[in-house]
Amino acid sequence: MKQIQVSKNEAGQRLDKLLAKYLNKAPKSFIYKMLRKKNITLNGKKAAGNEMLTLNDEIKMFLADETIENFSELKVDRIKPNLKILYEDTNIMIINKPAGILSQKAETSDVSMVEHVISYLLDKGEITMDSLQSFKPSVCNRLDRNTSGIIVAGKSLAGLQTMSEIFKERSLHKYYRCIVNGRLEGRQLIDGYLVKDEKTNKVRILKEETPDSKYIRTEYEPLFSDERITYLEVKLITGRSHQIRAHLASIGHPIIGDVKYGNRTINEEFRKKCGISRQLLHSYRLEMPQIKGPLKYLSGRVFEAEVPQDFKKVLKGF
Repeated sequence: MKQIQVSKNEAGQRLDKLLAKYLNKAPKSFIYKMLRKKNITLNGKKAAGNEMLTLNDEIKMFLADETIENFSELKVDRIKPNLKILYEDTNIMIINKPAGILSQKAETSDVSMVEHVISYLLDKGEITMDSLQSFKPSVCNRLDRNTSGIIVAGKSLAGLQTMSEIFKERSLHKYYRCIVNGRLEGRQLIDGYLVKDEKTNKVRILKEETPDSKYIRTEYEPLFSDERITYLEVKLITGRSHQIRAHLASIGHPIIGDVKYGNRTINEEFRKKCGISRQLLHSYRLEMPQIKGPLKYLSGRVFEAEVPQDFKKVLKGF
């Protein structure tokens, strides 16, 4: 027999939906059969499965341990977490992601920020292996593997849903720092149209709209410049795949170290002189919008992630 007391991350959904998470290898017909036979009950009573769950509801599964084990599958890659946490509360974490690590898995063998977050929360005792059956903390935004900077993770269902929606709506302000080739002067707004090739995972920037293109707008402001490099602060007005990297390259100022959109000769020069082995792009600042609901306490907050050492090494040289 297994007993489940509905937590805040499980409340607000239908009973059958929650049971499908705990018994994720069981056919739906089995779950409904157990409900009909009262082998699964809600608050001590027979249930149909369409009941909306509330906090502290009690679910009992009068099933053999072997049956529950056979119908449940939970894969968690437990690792030694290594996180630079900028901010944390009961709902979210804000993390300074290093370059070289994925935001989320691309392959089953990958270790991403999600595994670091889950392992960290398991080590702290804030979540359990059992609670992961029904809710998994995850990241709310993505950065390319070799882009560093701010990642937001949802620790609770409210945190994950609210922050994911805010990123989707683009109601917050995201600022990046990057180092590009050549001199740029003055704050500029640049527009264009982006087309992505899914096969090559590469984008093209066009001046005119096409049926498969998406409008983009990027704002940048030089913080330092000379004849060789410019240190930029970039504000994403729209947020498309590889937007900053491709957009700056399209105007003749690729990001130093960018092997996909950059200049091979210049990249090799900076690799030899400064040890640069990735694109010098960093998600630097996040400005929260006005937020309603359980995360309203974050309204107007600003979070910054210090630029990494490879940035400082290049800037010091100029």
